[in-house]
Amino acid sequence: MPSKPYVLLRKALERTSKAAIAKFAWHGRERLGLLRIREDAIVLHAMRWDDEVRDPAALAPGQVEVSEEEIQRAELLMDSMIRDDLEGDEFVDHYTDALAEVITAKREGKELPEMPETAAPAGEVVDLMAALEESVKKARVSRGEDAEVHELPKKKTAAKKASGKKPASKKKAKAAGSS
Repeated sequence: MPSKPYVLLRKALERTSKAAIAKFAWHGRERLGLLRIREDAIVLHAMRWDDEVRDPAALAPGQVEVSEEEIQRAELLMDSMIRDDLEGDEFVDHYTDALAEVITAKREGKELPEMPETAAPAGEVVDLMAALEESVKKARVSRGEDAEVHELPKKKTAAKKASGKKPASKKKAKAAGSS
């Protein structure tokens, strides 16, 4: 009976509250995986080999100072974003949907669907604290809570200095080119 080894492994993992490391073939390569129990099923989580993992020290930002108030506001933002449901339009796999449209169009001999143009993000400077406050306020209002966000004093930024260099005039450029 082919299901017996599966049931034995599931029950043994469940009873001992352990997980198992497994090797498996995927896309023509040997991979590592973690087997664990979820309800009545054994779930496989793909893992990476040592040489596939980046050194976290190379990814960490340099020394950055953050105040206690900034940390508290970030925590408020996270608390305002907590949800009980993970369903809805924002959790849709748009790539798979678009791929299905292309496959259907090819199968039916129709013209391929056009890819919608996306606007390039503007390179504007954002006040992080103001953005955090606004996000917390919007999240609370959307949940029907009273938004109590206190204004932080605005920091004044120094005006940018204009460079002392001026572009060469057209007359000088023409004179230099005619010699």
